[in-house]
Amino acid sequence: MRFGKKTIVAAIASLALIGTAACSKSGNSSESAKIPEKITKKTNVVFWHGMHGVQLATLQKLTKDFEKENPKINVKLESQGSYIDLQAKINSTLQSPNNLPTITQAYPGWLYTASKNKMLVDLTPYINNKNVGWGSSKKSDIRQELLDGAKIENIQYGIPFNKSIESLTYNKDMFKKYGIKKVPTTMEELKDVSKTIYQKSHHQVVGAGFDSLANYYVLGMKDKGINFSNKVDFTGKASKEVINYYADGIKKGYFRVAGSEHYLSGPFANEKVAMYIGTSAGEGYVKQSVGNKFTYDVAARPGEYTMQQGTDIYMFNHANADQKAAAFKYMKYLVSKSSQLKWANATGYIPVNNAAIKSNEYKSNKSIKLPAKLESAMKHLYSIPVEKNSNAAYSQLDSILQNIFSAAQKGQNINNAINTGKSKFEAAWKQ
Repeated sequence: MRFGKKTIVAAIASLALIGTAACSKSGNSSESAKIPEKITKKTNVVFWHGMHGVQLATLQKLTKDFEKENPKINVKLESQGSYIDLQAKINSTLQSPNNLPTITQAYPGWLYTASKNKMLVDLTPYINNKNVGWGSSKKSDIRQELLDGAKIENIQYGIPFNKSIESLTYNKDMFKKYGIKKVPTTMEELKDVSKTIYQKSHHQVVGAGFDSLANYYVLGMKDKGINFSNKVDFTGKASKEVINYYADGIKKGYFRVAGSEHYLSGPFANEKVAMYIGTSAGEGYVKQSVGNKFTYDVAARPGEYTMQQGTDIYMFNHANADQKAAAFKYMKYLVSKSSQLKWANATGYIPVNNAAIKSNEYKSNKSIKLPAKLESAMKHLYSIPVEKNSNAAYSQLDSILQNIFSAAQKGQNINNAINTGKSKFEAAWKQ
């Protein structure tokens, strides 16, 4: 429910906010005391989201099923458009906390300031509550790396929901045509295979590319043992090695960026690029675009780490005790084995529930390629650390790298572009 402007309601919301703010970060014992055992009266939960198409249809179906099992709870799904629109709506509404929803989809970086201002609910007491939660985080059976990725400064503010990873999509027929017998598992192998395909195709087919330049850079640094933070030296040796790996491939023709096409799935379907690294949630589009033209397959992203992506669900403090408990019961339902199997098989997102990931029902899904490969593809997951301005700095990387690689494509010396990028990168951390 959305709180109106009546004085008494505003007062209750304010008291709830003050009471929660007084809780300790670790214990939150007062929050635990507020959790009702049952929802005994009609309770409304407002959920802001950014889902469309089959994602929205599946979310609506899961929500109706939940409401049938919990007739006292009404979940109002409110679409805010795209992720960009959703983030903007959250940011603008943080100025008037009582107008916020009960829960929202979000990346943790969007809510860093909200967490510092005690506007989010620490979900640990709810997770550990046997009535609305699981009794402990381990009993939730949510994959630990995904659960950790929904933390802000080590506090469990979020529960992972619609998640994806980066994976390698490749043209099996083209591999066979050009004598490629092994799918690349390292960045060095990716370069070698890309060179071979580019040369054997007489420069008609680009070997590979990365949809997200920001992810490419962050994971390139992580593979070198450097976490994403304001201590990253953009013009340092490790950083230049990561940048030059891609820039050299662009200069020589065997790598490319998505550029104005935004995603490489289009050029891949048109057999202009042999393989690309992108979100696993895009496989449905790839399948449709490729059709019967050739056989494609998916594999783990080359390198040690892969990026976990997609949003989590967060709860705002202004809600009353019944709303919070009802909202968490709904969140628990969405990440159950049964719900996650329906969600993953319908949308292409990966299950966040271990039982769903390992189930024969998921692995035997023949409509997409990922399920059979998922466990090996997500051995080492990484997420952007949430700290002050980390989201802003990460968001700058795509345009910074696009400028550098544009210079490389033109055959220009890229050092000036790297130096300019350093200034922009550092400024983003300080804004």
